Amino acid sequence: MKRMALVGLFVGAVTAGPILAAEQAAKSGDMSLGTVRIPRAVMADGTRLPAGSYQIRLTDEEARPPAPGATPQLERWVEIVQGGKVRARVVASIVPAAEIKQVADAGIPGPGRSRVEMLKGGDYWRVWINRGGDHYLIHLPPA
Repeated sequence: MKRMALVGLFVGAVTAGPILAAEQAAKSGDMSLGTVRIPRAVMADGTRLPAGSYQIRLTDEEARPPAPGATPQLERWVEIVQGGKVRARVVASIVPAAEIKQVADAGIPGPGRSRVEMLKGGDYWRVWINRGGDHYLIHLPPA
């Protein structure tokens, strides 16, 4: 019985580890994820954002309700800031480092780096930030 309990604790710790790490990063309150350059105008929360450089800031506010199938702690609001002013707020999906290979085939931004790219089909710009090993994905439709 004791052995089964230990196995259960081990399995729980292994599977919960990546989620807990990302949750810890997300719980740190307002945190700058970095600055990105968006090459074309996009829409964010109903606001048109022209091409330019923007600071992306993670808030401690969870998205409610979370996207279908998403872990609530891994869907957070981010602020898109320019010139010290919050221009828009959108939801970012947080993918723990241990799970990123399940989401992306190749071309993962290195630690502390970001990428802004148009997704196949031209429906969304993806802002992808790798901070602290966790990956923050934001999807913005073209304006």
